[in-house]
Amino acid sequence: MASTTRPTRVGILTAGGDSPGLNAAIRGFGKTAIGHYGMELIGFRDGVTGLVENRYEQLDGKALSGILTVGGTILGTSRDKVHRYQVDGEARDMVPVVVENYEREGLDALIMLGGGGTAKNAMRLVNAGLNVIHLPKTIDNDIAMTDTTFGFATATEIATDAIDRVHSTAHSHHRIILTEIMGHRAGWLTLAAGIAGGADIILIPEIAYTVESVAATIKARTARGSTFSVVAVAEGARDVNDAADYEAATLLVKSAKSPEAVRAAKAHLAHVEDQQREHTFRLARELEAATGLESRVTILGYVQRGGTPCAADRLLATRLGAAAADLVARKEFGFMVAARGEGTVPVPLSEVAGKVKLVPTDHAWIAAARQVGTGLGD
Repeated sequence: MASTTRPTRVGILTAGGDSPGLNAAIRGFGKTAIGHYGMELIGFRDGVTGLVENRYEQLDGKALSGILTVGGTILGTSRDKVHRYQVDGEARDMVPVVVENYEREGLDALIMLGGGGTAKNAMRLVNAGLNVIHLPKTIDNDIAMTDTTFGFATATEIATDAIDRVHSTAHSHHRIILTEIMGHRAGWLTLAAGIAGGADIILIPEIAYTVESVAATIKARTARGSTFSVVAVAEGARDVNDAADYEAATLLVKSAKSPEAVRAAKAHLAHVEDQQREHTFRLARELEAATGLESRVTILGYVQRGGTPCAADRLLATRLGAAAADLVARKEFGFMVAARGEGTVPVPLSEVAGKVKLVPTDHAWIAAARQVGTGLGD
C-alpha cells in the first residue's frame, strides 16, 4: 500500500536590503530541501509583503537553476514589519494574518533570509507559534552570534576596489579623497575595505573622531612628502560632538516612558540623524580648510551591494542554506544558522533578535590598522 504521508512543505522569503548571495542561499536551501530531503518549496514574493498578502510561487529545480551567480534576489524584497505593517498609512499588527496564511498553505516551516530587522520579524513569528529559521544576510556584517554574514565579502571587495581606484586620482591631483562606505552603526565594512585598500585614514562609528586628529595625520603625511591622502569613511561615522548628540538622543528614546514621549524622542533622534546625514561633505570642507589640500567626496552607495556575489559569499550562502534544510529535516526551529569557523551552528533567535555586532575597539583589525600607521581619527 502506497504511503499517504505528504512531503514537508516549506516557505522561503528574502527581506530587508538586497545583498550579494541571497540567490545562492535560496539555491543552497532549495536544492538540499528538494533534492536531498524530498520537500516542497514555495517562495513568498517581496519579503514580508508577500507573507502578509499570501503571494508566492512554486520553487522547483528549474526555478533554482542558474541563480547561483545572480545578484539581488529572484523573490524580491521589502522592509515591511509584521507587527507594524502599513495599511492605508496606518501601522497594523499582521502577525495573525501571517499565521493564518502559514496554516492555509499547509506550511511546516518558514525560512527567512535577512538582516537584523528580519531576525526581529522572525522572532515575532516564533513567538506566535510558527516554525521559523533565519539566515543572516547583510553587507554590514553586524548580526550578532555569527562569524560573518553573506554579502559582506562581496561588498568588501567592491569597496576595496573603489579605494584602490581613487588612489590614482588622489595622487595625480594632490587631493584628499573621502570615500563614504555603507555600514550605518557598524564599521566592519569600512574597516575591512580601508585596511585592504590601504586607506591612510579609516573612520568608523565605533571610534568618534576629531577633525584636528584627522588633519594632523594628513599634515604628517605631507611633511613626509606625501601630497595626497585617502580617507575611508563609514556612513555612520561621527566626530566627537555629533557622537555625543547622537548618544544623548538615543538615550532619550530608551528612557521615554509614555507613547507620547517615545514619539517625541524618536522624532528628535530622526532630526539628529538628518542633521548628521551629510557629515562626510562637512568633513571634506573642514579638512580642506585645515590642510590647504583640495578635498573631494566619493559616495559608493548601492553599488556596494549589487552585482555578482564573490566566491566566498557563494560558498557561505550555500552552506548556510544547506544547514537550514538539515534543521528543517530534524524539526529544529526557532534558530538562526550561524557561520562558525568552517562549519555552522544553530543559535536561538532569542539570542540574536534586537542585538547588533559592533566592532570592538580592541579588535585585531583595529590593532593591525594602527600598527601599519593608519589614522583612526582619535
